[in-house]
Amino acid sequence: MKRFVWRLQRVLDIKTKEEQIKKTELLKLTEKLTQKQSELLAQRRILQDIIDGLAEKDPQKRLSEQELFLKHSTTDDEQIRKLEDQISRLESQQREKIAEVLKLRRFREGLDKLRAQAKANFIKEQEKLEQKELDEMAAIGFARKTDPILRQIAQ
Repeated sequence: MKRFVWRLQRVLDIKTKEEQIKKTELLKLTEKLTQKQSELLAQRRILQDIIDGLAEKDPQKRLSEQELFLKHSTTDDEQIRKLEDQISRLESQQREKIAEVLKLRRFREGLDKLRAQAKANFIKEQEKLEQKELDEMAAIGFARKTDPILRQIAQ
């Protein structure tokens, strides 16, 4: 039997590899996003711990430490804002990557369906050809067996 060859197999292979590449890019982007989110959470936790620590202190000591905290809070706020901006950029990039991966997946799945249909058609055609060949061989065999009998009858 002939081997199944699909003309679009190369396209399917390329799209499969492209989808895998996009998935790894998405994974790296997600890891980076998670890392930035944990940094932001750590910064916020540190600030909350400092505020809680100041609230528990004696009012005399608290004023000087609170003044120092307020001076440095602008830099902390700036760091938090930068992290939030980075997170929002990463989230939008992640949404774009997800859309790209889904688009490639749908395209690849469509090609997979086309390949499956083409293979089923190929198998059906091969079975028809085999059946036709078997029918011809049976007819030839029958004709050979009946040929001597017909010659005897004709004489």
